Amino acid sequence: MFEDKVIPLDSWVSQAVDFLVENYREFFQTIKWPVEKTLNALDVGLNAVHPLIIIAVIAALAYRFASKGLALFSVVTLVLIGLLGLWEDTMTTLAMVLSSVLFCMLAGVPLGICSGRSDRFEAGLRPVLDAMQTTPAFVYLVPIVMLFSVGNVAGVLATIVFALPPLIRLTSLGIRQVHPELVEAAQAFGATRWQVLHKVQIPLAMPSIMAGLNQTIMMALSMVVIAALIGAGGLGSPVILGLNTLDIGMAVIGGFGIVLLAVILDRITQAMAQKK
Repeated sequence: MFEDKVIPLDSWVSQAVDFLVENYREFFQTIKWPVEKTLNALDVGLNAVHPLIIIAVIAALAYRFASKGLALFSVVTLVLIGLLGLWEDTMTTLAMVLSSVLFCMLAGVPLGICSGRSDRFEAGLRPVLDAMQTTPAFVYLVPIVMLFSVGNVAGVLATIVFALPPLIRLTSLGIRQVHPELVEAAQAFGATRWQVLHKVQIPLAMPSIMAGLNQTIMMALSMVVIAALIGAGGLGSPVILGLNTLDIGMAVIGGFGIVLLAVILDRITQAMAQKK
């Protein structure tokens, strides 16, 4: 019954991407520009600062939002990363994650707020988010490479697409979970829609928003190795190099560095959400 292919969807997709590359390359370069500038600034800045200063700042954040134990763990972990010879790769990965999370917040929080306040908008956005979360990352690496070339910036853009949905969903959930009576009380006292959002809904939804931020950071870190396949640097590079050369030691220390960095960022952001 289905011996012959009837719908040439693969050809249509290829033709559509080729059309975008040929006719709208400048538009995509415009999109790429702020991401590239932000990433380069963070990468150069983090690698230029003395490692002890980076360690002290992260330990201070861990102590401020979590506990002395996490601050001590952060110091020991970052020193271990440096002793493994992974400091520069770790700073590059941190720059990629911070860049991805920044742009995810700029896009995700407003979209989540709109989704939380409008059922129609949420219904239209839901299938897009479903597609973004379920499409394998390797599938959209090809169009991203064709549109944005290879390198760290392409890796960050792929990470943004992959890590954006949880922030939108949890922001929307947090807005929807605000009790209607609180909103009605604010409106009864003459608050405008902006004041209700700014003074009532966002503060009460902040734990959910922070949980979404935590998930976005974790998903961004999970993309590090995949992004290395399209020329992104960072801790994914030793993993890919170890895979290509069957050097298990190099692959293990690269993965170990990703795990240690993920634990630190996860614990700090979880503590920040609990503080909120």
